Amino acid sequence: MDLIDCKSLTIDQLRDKLSGIGVPAYRAEQIRSWLDRGTDDFDSMTDLPLSLRAELKNIFWIPGINIKKRLVSKTDSTVKYLYTLYDGENVESVLMKYRHGWSQCLSTQAGCRMGCAFCATGAGGYARNLLPGEMLAQIEKAQADHGVRVSSVVLMGMGEPLDNFDNVLKFLRLLGEPGGVNIGMRRVTLSTCEIVDKIYRLMEHKLQLTLSVSLHAPNNQIRSRLMPINNKWPVEQLLKACRDYGEATGRRVSFEYAMIDGLNDTDECARELAKRIKGIHCHVNLIPLNQISYSENTLRKSGRERIYRFLSLLKTLGVNATVRRTLGADIDASCGQLRRRYHQSL
Repeated sequence: MDLIDCKSLTIDQLRDKLSGIGVPAYRAEQIRSWLDRGTDDFDSMTDLPLSLRAELKNIFWIPGINIKKRLVSKTDSTVKYLYTLYDGENVESVLMKYRHGWSQCLSTQAGCRMGCAFCATGAGGYARNLLPGEMLAQIEKAQADHGVRVSSVVLMGMGEPLDNFDNVLKFLRLLGEPGGVNIGMRRVTLSTCEIVDKIYRLMEHKLQLTLSVSLHAPNNQIRSRLMPINNKWPVEQLLKACRDYGEATGRRVSFEYAMIDGLNDTDECARELAKRIKGIHCHVNLIPLNQISYSENTLRKSGRERIYRFLSLLKTLGVNATVRRTLGADIDASCGQLRRRYHQSL
């Protein structure tokens, strides 16, 4: 019999499983309380009888994670974690301090198979999807380690969240349950490079999270060069899905746009972008490119003057846009870099 992933069950699902083996419902609250504190060992659940702990180990397992490496920025309060999972895989997470509180960027996969040209995660290859409990454990570990409460999360770390759709949806249900981290949907941002059919699936659930779409180009010629998935779902299909998503959920869509010198940062690109997204309830987030040097064809980040010229043009054309604040630059806080360096050192 395959063991059941205890940490990825909702409290109701846990009660049902325990009821099936004749265990009183109140034990579910006790177990969940331990899980919410990051416990990954049934033997540590000291308010449970020894006989029950032994029985639980024959039915359930807890996918724990451990901190492999921790980097703290000297320029701001950003903390970057390299976590080791139960099977030896590694993922990254970044804890960031904003005026509204602590936010954490979470990974949803060990690696990524999207192959975007500017992404260090994809260059490191894809290993597997993360379980819902492994996503939750990233928050619990960071809170316990740094002594803070995370009040918002961004699914923008390693991996493509919509490529791990079912597990991510289960994680979102766990995230909002009473006890534990207890973070509401309006404090969640989900970033996708554009798996269009999954955007429509997400739309059906009408979750009040923020959908953040990695656009990075105003047309198919540039975007296909940067993001292979554009060959499957071109810009026109992506923007239609974003328009439909916004209308169905009432939520503003955020477009991520990494500024790349001489490629997507021209005045012409700004005008084309503004024309393309006209009528979509959206916000454009201009991102100073994080340069990675594993390729001979390294993309170069746009200069500050060019970025703010692009921003000015968008605003003049009626687009709501900002430049993303850079955090943790001295510790390579963009996801994928730490994992890649660790694997290369083995």
